[in-house]
This record gives sequence, C-alpha cells and structure tokens, in this order.
Amino acid sequence: MCCAGCAAVAQAIVDNGLAEYYTHRGALPESPANSSAALPEALAKLGLFDHPDVQKTFVRAVGVAGAGQEREAALILEGITCSACIWLNETHLRKLRGVTAVDVNYATRRARVRWDMRETQLSTILKAIADIGYRAHPYDVGRSEEVAQRERKTALWRVFVAGFGMMQVMMYAIPGYLAEVGGDMSFDIAQLMRWSSLVLTTPVVLYSAAPFFRNAWRDLKLRRVGMDVPVAIGVGAAFAASAWATVSGVGEVYFDSVTMFVFFLLTGRYFELMARQRAARGVEAVALAIPALANRYRTWPATAVDACAVADLHIDDVVLVRPGEVVPADGTVIDGETQVDESLLTGESRPVLKRVGDTLVGGSVNVASHVSMRITLVGENTRLATIARLMERASSEKPQIVVLADRIAGHFVGVLLIMAVITAGVWWWIEPSQMLGVFVAVLVVSCPCALSLATPTALTVGTGALAARGLLVTRGHAIETLARADRVVFDKTGTLTEGQFSLLQVIPLRGTADDACRVAAALEHGSEHPIGRLLRQGAAAGHPEVVVDESRVVAGAGIEGCIDGRRWRIGSPDFVGALHGQPLAAEIVPQVGAGETAIALGDEDGWHAIFLLGDTLRADARTAIHSLNDAGLATFLLSGDAAPAVQRVAIGVGIDPQKAAWSARSPEQKHEVIKAMQAEGHVVVMVGDGINDAPVLAQAQVSVAMAGGADLARSHADVVLLGERLMALPEGIVLARRTMRIVRQNLYWSALYNASAVPLAMVGWVTPWMAGIGMAGSSLLVVLNALRLQAHGKQR
Repeated sequence: MCCAGCAAVAQAIVDNGLAEYYTHRGALPESPANSSAALPEALAKLGLFDHPDVQKTFVRAVGVAGAGQEREAALILEGITCSACIWLNETHLRKLRGVTAVDVNYATRRARVRWDMRETQLSTILKAIADIGYRAHPYDVGRSEEVAQRERKTALWRVFVAGFGMMQVMMYAIPGYLAEVGGDMSFDIAQLMRWSSLVLTTPVVLYSAAPFFRNAWRDLKLRRVGMDVPVAIGVGAAFAASAWATVSGVGEVYFDSVTMFVFFLLTGRYFELMARQRAARGVEAVALAIPALANRYRTWPATAVDACAVADLHIDDVVLVRPGEVVPADGTVIDGETQVDESLLTGESRPVLKRVGDTLVGGSVNVASHVSMRITLVGENTRLATIARLMERASSEKPQIVVLADRIAGHFVGVLLIMAVITAGVWWWIEPSQMLGVFVAVLVVSCPCALSLATPTALTVGTGALAARGLLVTRGHAIETLARADRVVFDKTGTLTEGQFSLLQVIPLRGTADDACRVAAALEHGSEHPIGRLLRQGAAAGHPEVVVDESRVVAGAGIEGCIDGRRWRIGSPDFVGALHGQPLAAEIVPQVGAGETAIALGDEDGWHAIFLLGDTLRADARTAIHSLNDAGLATFLLSGDAAPAVQRVAIGVGIDPQKAAWSARSPEQKHEVIKAMQAEGHVVVMVGDGINDAPVLAQAQVSVAMAGGADLARSHADVVLLGERLMALPEGIVLARRTMRIVRQNLYWSALYNASAVPLAMVGWVTPWMAGIGMAGSSLLVVLNALRLQAHGKQR
C-alpha cells in the first residue's frame, strides 16, 4: 500500500464483505496523487466512511470520556465562495435528524460536525452536503493544501480566460466608440465587430463566470437568495441583451462591460482567495508541525534505529531525535541533553534546556544535540493535537458580531434585487437605452460579501497572531470580549507565582515528620494541584504505603479521606480544624501566619502537622501587572491563601494589598467577588490555575488558564497561556483590541461603500465594469486590512 490510509480502506473493504469490488471494477484506480479528489466519492458509494478504521484519523468521540454515542468529524469543504455558502451548509445540515452541531469557518473552509450515531451516520451527512452542490473531505493537512492548490489553479485559469477575452473585446469595442464621436464605420464592419465580440465573450461567460451561475442556480433551487444571485442576473442579462442586439442588428451591446466586470471581479476574488489562504496558514501551522517520519529504536538500549511513520508510534516506544529534527510526539527524555525550540507551542522564542526526565512536546524543534525519548502520548492525545483542536473550536464558533453581520448581509441581497428592479423601471421611463447598463451596475456594485468577510477574516487572523504570542484562544467570543475587558483578576498560586513550591519546614504536632509526610502524600495521591505534587515528593521512601478510602476533594479547602477507620483532612487550617474543633497551639499560630503558605494535617482526634511552603513570583509578573495598568485595566488578586501570603505577593507585583487583594476566599466567595464586579458593569478577565479555579473561570466573561494547570481548569477556559510568560496576557489584550478595531474599520468601510456605491449606480454614474472593480476591491480591501494583524502577531 502507498500509505496507511489506503491500507485501512482496503482492509475495511474486505472486513465488510465487499471484496467483490475488486472483481467487478472496470479498471485500476489511479494513484492518490492523481485522483485523490475522487477517493471520497468512491468511499461514500461503498458506505465506508461509516467504518471505524476509516474514521479514526478525522473523527473523535465526544461526551464524558468519549463514552457516549456522539461523534465529531473534522471536514474540509470544497465549493465555498462566500458567507452565504457557510449559512447554506450549516442550515441544511442542522435539519438532518441526529446532527447536533455544525460549524463552518469561512477563512479555513473547515467544518466541525457532530452527530448521534444512533440516529444518523457520517455517510448520510456527506451525501447531504453533496446534494446541495458541495464536496466534503476528511480533514488532514495534506488534503487541506491539496484543496487550496486546486482552488488557486482553477481560479487563476478563470482569471486568465476572462482577461484574455476582455483585452480582445476591447480591441473591437474601441473603434465603435471612436465612430460615435466623429469617426465613420459601416454597418457591416460594426456587425463584424459585434459578432467577433460575441464569440470572444461567450467563453468568458460560460467558463470564467460559470461559478456565479452555478451558485445562483443552487440558491434559487433551495428558495433563497445568495450573494451570487445579483451577479449572475447582471452578467446574464447584459450578455443576453448584447447577444440579441448582435443577432437582430438593433440595440446596444455590452460585451466590453461584461468581460471587464467578470475579469475584475474574478481578479479581486483571486487575490482575496490568496489572502484568505495566507490567513488560514497561521492556524494550519500547528497541524503542520508534526513530521511524517520518526527514528524508532528496534530495542532499547540499542543503537540501531528504523524510520517509521509517526502514525505508527505507540506509547513506550523509544525514538531518536537528531539536531534540527522535530519532536514527533509527546514524551520524556531518557538519554542525552539538548535545547528545544518551543516557539510554535508557547510563543517563547528562546530555546529551552531539556535533561533526562524532562518532558518533550511534539512539534518542538531539537536545536542542539542528539537525544533519546520515550513516547508517552500519541495522536489526538498529544499537547499539539489539543492545541490544534482548541484553535479549530475557536475558529468555528461565531461571536455575536459575526452572526449580526451575516444576518444583515443575508437581508441585504433581497433588498438589493428589489432596488435594482425599481431602478430599471424608472430608467425605462426616463431613458430606455440606459436602463440595462444601470440595472447591471446596481446589481453588481453592492458588496454584501465585504460585510460578511469583515469580521470572520479579522478574527481568524487575530487568533493566529495571538497563538504566535503564546495565547491560545479556545472560544469564539474570547477576542471580542477580551477587547472590552476593564478588570483582570489573578489567582496567586501557579499564576502570579511559579507554583513551584518548596517545603520549607514540617512542624510535627503529633508523631514524627516522616509519618506526617507519608499520610499527606497518600491523601494527595492523584491531586493535580502544585501543593499536592510537592507533598507527594516529600514523602520518605521505604515505608509501607498508606491506603486511603473514601477520598474526596473539597474545592478551595483541601482533601478528606479515611485511613484505618479514622477520618483525616489535609488543607487549610480552618478546613482541618473544623474536623476536630481544636484550636492551634498559641506558639504555632505566629509561624502559620508568617507570610508563607501553611498546610495543616489532622484527624478526628486533633492536629498532626503543619507544612510551611514557599513560592516565588514569576519573573515577569510585576511587568505584566504594570503593562495591564498602563493599558487601562484594573488588576486584582483573589486567593484562598492566608492574608500575609497574599499581601506579600500583591506588594511584590504592584497590586494594592488593601483595596485590590482578597485573601482566604473559598471558591464560592471568589465566585461572589466576580459576580459583584460584573453587577457594577465591569467586564472581568479571570486568570487562574488549578481545580479550585474552575467555577470562578466559568463565571468570568473571559477565563484565562495557565497551560501548566489542571486539565479541568483548561477545559473551562476561553484562553490558555501556553508558555510561562505572563506578559503574553497584556500583549494579547492589546492585540485583541487591535483586532476589534480592524473589525470595526472593515464594517464601517463595508457600510460606507454600499451606502454610497448603490445610490451612485442608481443615478447612472457607475458603469458595469466600474461596479465590478468596486465590488472586487471592497472584498479584497477588508481581507488585506485583516492581514495586517499577522505582522503584529510576529512582533515582540
């Protein structure tokens, strides 16, 4: 087999009892390189897209641990030309029984479809897409680039034919114009010019302008008015009238206007296509990071390696990563020392030192020396795949401003057709000879496409620019809301501080320090909180393992469990003290409040130990706070830790410890603080790390989670800080504001253009070819304006 995909398909054909296919086929299929576009159609006819072996590369289970019957597929759509196509596909698929969610991104042409396997199948969904004139392919990077190349090639050929026809037709039209202003031309010569122009214009209309007519016919069959309908009516009417005038020898011809209009419109759409694909590459770059091949050891330890496909790697495989190569999957260094470039994943441009035991992330680049690593995560479970999935989710979700723009554009086309008909009637009464030209100009000069392009293109480019700075947007509304934020609330541990606690002192109150550490480690078993990890590391080795029953996490307070029939607690002193009701000894209280984090351990009989922990501020925490303040945002500190520790951090980063710092707050109290701010009309950004932050993150208008935090916190977050740089947050907010400023510029321009161009066309001041330039230029302008964000994303 040429690839793993073909092998899976062939195996699925045999497994499903369809081997007769090989005896009845009339010819061998062409290689995928020559006819891969035909492969999805062949598979759809066999129903093999419903087979798990075929689906495993682009379909994933969703729901609780993926255990339900709901599935989600990532698809690439061919034939998308405007936002009306997006609306049509989404509306059509949502009507299918069993389809629970559909989102299509205009800039990337990627569709995310969810369905219930008990009610429908993927093949039914793909057939429904084909029924309305589009083609859907399983998404992969190679397929995406293949579709993009095919779109560019086809568009360029259409532009070439239209341009060639336009130049030749103009050569025949100019003598006619000169004859009208004082020259002389016989009727026979004039007719020869007209017939020659008809012959040259016909391929322009039938080939170059074919997508306009095809899309318009599809829309009309579905009883809706798309953005290509007025274009098709204008081109068709002008060409038909000119052809009749040529055949009958009576009336005006508009062959030059038709060819010029088609050429200018297609040229604009071609440059728009190039700009849109360039915008999409910022998002696609994440998926392109993983290499195709890896160097896998035959055995370990050994020196012999074999090249294998990255898709064939398994957990616990050992691979060799040479200098200059890309890390193929997530894993742990087991031999060697090197530096890796993680800029694509974190936005951090400086290489990161990796030693034995350190984690290597798939997609990062080895820049120093040979290193051997053991694979721990592969495929969709890797960090890179998660980032790509979150970016796809963000680009698929539509903010309110996009929905509003699409709704306005959809009504705009219907209003435009009515205005064009009224204008034609008025001109028929005023000057019949000018009626057709004005009618065509009104139809084509307007640009609802620019209105629909204004927002999604800018948001797509903005998402990629933010990712380049280390700020991963996971929700569609995040950029829009981030730009309006006026307050930023930080958690302390693992957010403003490194979260890398050190155990400063163990104060045993009953028993030994070693015993206390062993019980603490047992209670914290499985905890993702930084403090839990530290206490597990502090447990002495060589002692019998402590077994904990009925363990439960009390968010923001600690952990409770049962050991040998006794109930134990570890966490805040108030939480532990509530179990047995005894106060701390007077001599211990000053140590607990000394400014460090104090973790108590106790059971039903009383206190057992106090763990004093220390943490350090992030290197750029103070700079980030000052940058946020300079940008006009108020900053706050909201923590569950004791007041002395919170005040120490607040002073260290430049937050007012009296007015802007809250300490000893439970998750419920944190939730109320955020709600109180929102009740005052503030737009709040919450930055947190850890399981106890999840409810507060969900309450804030924009939630930001540190990439090193707990998975649950990240799943609730609208934005994820991929690296260790807090400065990425103020930089991201500035970039979000710039993105929304460009969105407003695009919307203002689109509204201004349409408000001025349509009246000018109605009074006859705009010719059809001028209308074509205006329509194409308007769409192109908003895309190029959005691309300016890419330059900002690369700046530091």
